[in-house]
Amino acid sequence: MPLFRSKAEDKVRAAGYDPARLPPGQYLTEKWPVLHAGDVAQVDVAAWQLRLSGEVEEEVTLDYEQLRALPATDITTDIHCVTRWSRFDAGFRGVHWRELAELCRPKPSARFAIAHAEAGYTENLPLAALDEENAIVAYEADGEPLTAEHGGPVRLVVPSRYFWKSAKWLNGIELAAADRPGFWERYGYHNDADPWQEERYGF
Repeated sequence: MPLFRSKAEDKVRAAGYDPARLPPGQYLTEKWPVLHAGDVAQVDVAAWQLRLSGEVEEEVTLDYEQLRALPATDITTDIHCVTRWSRFDAGFRGVHWRELAELCRPKPSARFAIAHAEAGYTENLPLAALDEENAIVAYEADGEPLTAEHGGPVRLVVPSRYFWKSAKWLNGIELAAADRPGFWERYGYHNDADPWQEERYGF
């Protein structure tokens, strides 16, 4: 076993967790590091909107109160950053994709989701990733409204992928028939981003 892995697992075990929860190449942190490209976006909640568009039967735009009025989903999940930190038992509240899908009614041609965020940032995911039970459009973290540093007022949370896929400062979800690389993928990051396969860079 590599020395890094052995030490990382020892830290997980000492914290009272099962080391099997830690993907390869990761280390456990109790903190939530703040990492992003560019400046922290300062989004006015009163003006914020989420647009559902693309391969849908009906384009939908929701404001913050309308999003929060939809049935809420609470998750407790592990999150993993490509920079190698993992945080266990992170709590989020938000809206599952199935609630949004009922509003916009995806067409049969919809196979991918392009998350749109502030400053033209995008991230791409298979639509199936949004259907996963722990994937939500989140507006709270650990019982508090999402802070700007962590992507508030609203961010995507897709725990099955490295956390760069969970776009901060979310303002749109576009459904598409074909995949379209997002911001980090255009800089060489892996298109699939599975932490258990260490899909960090390259296809």
